[in-house]
Order: sequence, then structure tokens, then C-alpha cells
Amino acid sequence: MDIVESSIAAVAAAFSGWAAYSAMQAAKSADRNSQAANRTAELAYQTAEAVAQIERDRWHRELTPKITFRVTRERGHVELLVRYGGPPALGRLTALELRVRDDRDRSNDPLLGGGLTAEERDSTIWGPWRFRAFANGADELGRSVEPLSLMPGEEYRLGLDPTHPHRLYGGGSVQWEKDYREKDVRLWVDCRVEGHKPWSLTADLPQRLGDSPQSRWTTAR
Repeated sequence: MDIVESSIAAVAAAFSGWAAYSAMQAAKSADRNSQAANRTAELAYQTAEAVAQIERDRWHRELTPKITFRVTRERGHVELLVRYGGPPALGRLTALELRVRDDRDRSNDPLLGGGLTAEERDSTIWGPWRFRAFANGADELGRSVEPLSLMPGEEYRLGLDPTHPHRLYGGGSVQWEKDYREKDVRLWVDCRVEGHKPWSLTADLPQRLGDSPQSRWTTAR
């Protein structure tokens, strides 16, 4: 009986071991399957989100506000004409923010001893025109005006004044006018509409002083 019992115990132990091993392998397989399923689900989610983002970006581009500009002189006054052409589905522009850009970015230019300070450099508008000081919310520099709010099809007029050279500009005001008076008017154009991401656009406006009102407009892009 001892031999029989021992044999039975051995078989039972072997069976128990095999069962435990099988259970462990089954658990590992289930875990691998679960991980694979999770990876598949995550990949599917990422793909769906990427497709959705592409569609949102496409829709955002299609809704880009059509903002057009023209520089004109009427009755001795130079003005910037601003027109919002839609799209109608976008509705009212909550805020149209306009800033005069310089002819180039000078923020990383070295500051030399005896030259302009950073403050003097930044307070100079390197271009032909600035917004009329203290009109439409502009400050003394005339770099920007208060945000406009327009419906599709509406226009707005903003007064412009000549810019001034900095204290070290060779040739002074006379040379400054020769160098800049015929340059493009460059603008940053930021558009905000409630419920949408902002649009950041730019515009380079060739000057057409004295042109007829029918001359073509420049569109911000």
C-alpha cells in the first residue's frame, strides 16, 4: 500500500504541477492577448484622433477670415482701409488685431557700444507708416490699434502717419523718407472668433497712394 500510495501521491503532485503550469501559461497568454487588445485599441484611438485633427485643421483653414487691405490717400489724409469679406459661416470677428511689422526682425541684432539701446530699437517702427497716435486706441508709437469687431462685408478706416527715424539714422528724416516711403506696409493680422482657434496672418501692402478706389486689395495670408 505504501508503494501504491506513493505512486498516487506522485501522480497527483505531477498533475497539480502540470495544472499550475497550464494555468500560469494560460494567464500569460491571456495577459498577452489583453495587452495586444489594448495596443490595438490605443492605435485605433490614435488613428481616429489623428484623422479627426486633420479634419479639424482642414475646417479651420477653410474658415480662415478673408481680411483685405488698401493704403489710400484721400483729401490729403493717408488711410488704411480694412475689409472683412467672410466667410459668412464664420459670422462676426470677435477681435481683429492689427500690428505694424518692421521691415525685418531685429530682435537678435547685436547691441553695440554707442549704438541704439534695445528700447530705442524696439520703439522705432522700421517702415513707412504707423497708425495715427492716440486714434482708435493707438498709443504714442502707433504700432497697434485697439481690436476691431466686424461683420462679413464691413469695412473700417484707420488713419496713418509717417514714421520717424531713430536718433542715429544717417541722413536724418530726409534720408529716412527716401529709404522707407515707398516700402510695403507690413502687418501682423490676428483674428479671433468665439468658439474657434485664432488665426495668425500677415499682409504686405504695396503702396498705391493716389490710386482709384477700384484698385485691387491685398489679402492677409
